[in-house]
Amino acid sequence: MFIGREAELQFLQDKYEENKGQLIVLYGRRRVGKTETLKEFCKDKPHVFFSCTQSIDRVQLARFSKQILREGIPAGQYISEFTDWEKAFHTILELPYDAGKKLIVIDEFPYMCKGNKSIPSILQNLWDTEFKDSNVMIILCGSAMSFIEKELLAEKNPLYGRATGIYKMTKMGFYDAARFFPNYSAKDKILAYAILGGIPHYLSQFDPQLSISENIKRNILSKGSILYSEADFLLHQELRETPIYNSIIEAVALGNTKLNDISRKSLIENNSKTSVYLKNLIELDIVEREFSVDAGIKERANANRGIYRLTDNFFRFWYTFCFANFSQLEDGDVDGVYEYLIEPALHEFASLAFEDVCKEFVRRLQRQNALPFRYAKMGRWIGKTTVRDSSAKDGLRTAETEIDLLAIDKEGKKYLVGECKFRHSRFSYSEYLNTLAKLTLQKEKAKFYYVLFSEAGFDDKITEKARTSEDLYLYDLQTIVNQSPNFYD
Repeated sequence: MFIGREAELQFLQDKYEENKGQLIVLYGRRRVGKTETLKEFCKDKPHVFFSCTQSIDRVQLARFSKQILREGIPAGQYISEFTDWEKAFHTILELPYDAGKKLIVIDEFPYMCKGNKSIPSILQNLWDTEFKDSNVMIILCGSAMSFIEKELLAEKNPLYGRATGIYKMTKMGFYDAARFFPNYSAKDKILAYAILGGIPHYLSQFDPQLSISENIKRNILSKGSILYSEADFLLHQELRETPIYNSIIEAVALGNTKLNDISRKSLIENNSKTSVYLKNLIELDIVEREFSVDAGIKERANANRGIYRLTDNFFRFWYTFCFANFSQLEDGDVDGVYEYLIEPALHEFASLAFEDVCKEFVRRLQRQNALPFRYAKMGRWIGKTTVRDSSAKDGLRTAETEIDLLAIDKEGKKYLVGECKFRHSRFSYSEYLNTLAKLTLQKEKAKFYYVLFSEAGFDDKITEKARTSEDLYLYDLQTIVNQSPNFYD
């Protein structure tokens, strides 16, 4: 059953219904669901869906010829194979589709270009002379994001400026990912998302009829399962020097987020080399470089600033629990690895993903106009700020800390401060006071609101405070997972 991707399908449908030729570029990292989304879009329309392979140009052309000639174009009466790509592509105009556009999808288009570097130029010429004014829709799809962005779409390349639509597919958000597990509890939906992230290929490996623990053991830790070899397979497919990348990803997964710490943990002699490796992982959407939400252009341009984190939840799970214990898994000690290494730490591991879920929840509240103001930027805040300290003269001191979620309006006059607690105990009033203490110096020039998220709910004192305050909003786990915009009471 196909799940989610409503925005992508609506984008494609809108383009399909426009009264002009369409040249669409749809791309994204491997496993993100591009092919399945395109198949879902095409399923009720006459179309050609050609999947490129890593083969020599002549073989690729022969396969393309065979597929398009099967559609009943006139040339099929006389030839069995086209002699060149220009003739082959030109026959798109002859597809006998009376309803809708003459639709063709070329999946993994970079493989085709690798075999014949003139293909973008051939398509550009046909687009400029015939296709753009015809009832055609050509969708070029690819996983090689660097090729798509730096070669296919970049200035001075043949197809630059020709695309009528460019869509970069990213991982699913929590709410779409949770649809894979309709019968899971709210907590288990968070755990499943923390383990698998928003990659449909990974989500589909779990059986929604099995428990989280059984799914982990059967579909991640057991030799022969798809996810058991996924991280190694993807790295070998996309990168060289995989041992170095393994070391870097493991370092980040284990909490080394600053460039110096990653270099030291990975045993790389200097930060400039580490930066190159991290840049490649960022291009694969495995790692991201994160800055405090209020960071300026100068700070973002500094190569030594910012922190690194894994954006792929499954990679974070694998390198946190499995990579260092791979020999035990190879020996078949699945139950031991789960019982002694994963189970005791899984709930705490999920707390970072819970923060991402809370941010997604806030984005939904904004779309529903359910926030006290409209924010212009939202993210994690990192830096020095005031914190509570009973030994200090005024009860406050300055310290390096983080704020899980900070949203700021366009004028910088309104702040929404969020704290996220994914744990078994309730959010305490003392912790609420700790949240209030942060950013004390900014309160003279801005209006502050507070939003607290808690798996286990809130103690009575906070709940009573929220009932009488216009500045404090509380959300428990059920409210967050069920996407309710109502304030907790």
